[in-house]
Amino acid sequence: MQRILSTELPAHIGSAVRVAGWVHRRRLLKSVAFLIVRDRAGLTQVVVTDPGVRAQIEAVGEETTVEVTGEAVANTAAPAGVEVVEPLLRVLGAPAEPPPFDLFRPELGATLPTQLDHASLSLRHSTRATALRLSAAAAAGFRSTLDSLGFVEIHTPKIVASSTESGANVFAIDYFGRPAFLAQSPQFYKQMMVGVFERVYEVGPVFRAEPHETGRHLAQYTSLDAELGFVGDHRDVMAVLTDVIRGMVGATGLPAAMPAEFPALHFTEALKIAGADPDEPDLAPADERAVGEWALREHGSDFVFVTGYPMAKRPFYTHPDPSRPGYTNGFDLLFRGVELVTGGQRLHRYEDYVAALAARGEPLAPYESYVEAFRHGMPPHGGFAIGLERFVARLTGAGNVREVTAFPRDRHRLTP
Repeated sequence: MQRILSTELPAHIGSAVRVAGWVHRRRLLKSVAFLIVRDRAGLTQVVVTDPGVRAQIEAVGEETTVEVTGEAVANTAAPAGVEVVEPLLRVLGAPAEPPPFDLFRPELGATLPTQLDHASLSLRHSTRATALRLSAAAAAGFRSTLDSLGFVEIHTPKIVASSTESGANVFAIDYFGRPAFLAQSPQFYKQMMVGVFERVYEVGPVFRAEPHETGRHLAQYTSLDAELGFVGDHRDVMAVLTDVIRGMVGATGLPAAMPAEFPALHFTEALKIAGADPDEPDLAPADERAVGEWALREHGSDFVFVTGYPMAKRPFYTHPDPSRPGYTNGFDLLFRGVELVTGGQRLHRYEDYVAALAARGEPLAPYESYVEAFRHGMPPHGGFAIGLERFVARLTGAGNVREVTAFPRDRHRLTP
């Protein structure tokens, strides 16, 4: 008899069935016992009256893996409206040791550090597992939207010879006796690949050695990157990003306020809305919250573009704004008051890269293999990067990005 999932039981009422999963909960009453079995799709209620099978249930604890065969019968009070009666039970492994928290309760009672210390167990809880399913759906929405727009998925190295953002927050490694780094982003490679496919994207890990202790930062996270060629300016990139965000939100099935067009304002206007010093080179978290509240209040939007960030706060490859010296054709997309996406138009001429690096006191040599591509005909192009975990955290209302990350890495956590 082939195993079926809990959600398939309604199609087998009146027939013999075989289900398998984990012991989710046991209820041992005087004349009857109820065994709840959890599989990847949901829960199955098993009704036990036979003394021998009851003794088996009493001998195994929650989270033990089992197989149950019996008859599927209708019961509106049971999960999916079906339960299994007259069961035979087979234990598929050694009885499980009791977990450090109850997984059958609607909410996990353990603190977040305890959940993360025992991630292999806490991730079995429906709330934690649902967050990971949403991450998978969001990534699928990202891919499918860009596939429909003619993008090609690429895979780039995560061990690199130089710091991508020309900064100090990189993880240095020994690469067969040579210095190397874990990649902060696929930025250089996705730009190079615009010269091959015009439109490319990647879903992969990135690494940031930033000593943050916040609920929105991780040392390793999943970056959803895209780059496209033959753009007029950053607004073409923003249009593609808007389609991508709609695709990602739609794939998760969760609600978000998204008007026909996301509101956009210049960085200088954002500072005014936030009541910040006009000489500030970046938006502080409080400023982002103020701009997010403005977007929701004035435009009914959970998303808002902030464009024209100062050159001083953008990477050297960012294209300057031709009409406003000191500002860029770069942007951030805020989601419910938190920066979600950074993007913009890039430089595409070799001599501009040489000048940009020189202006920042950066030597050309470490970037030569990257900058070389711009000697050989690169179109005007731009792109963006989305932090997947941060997206899911904002979408679900999680207070900490670690709540939606399977095995987070931060300053203090290298295991499990």
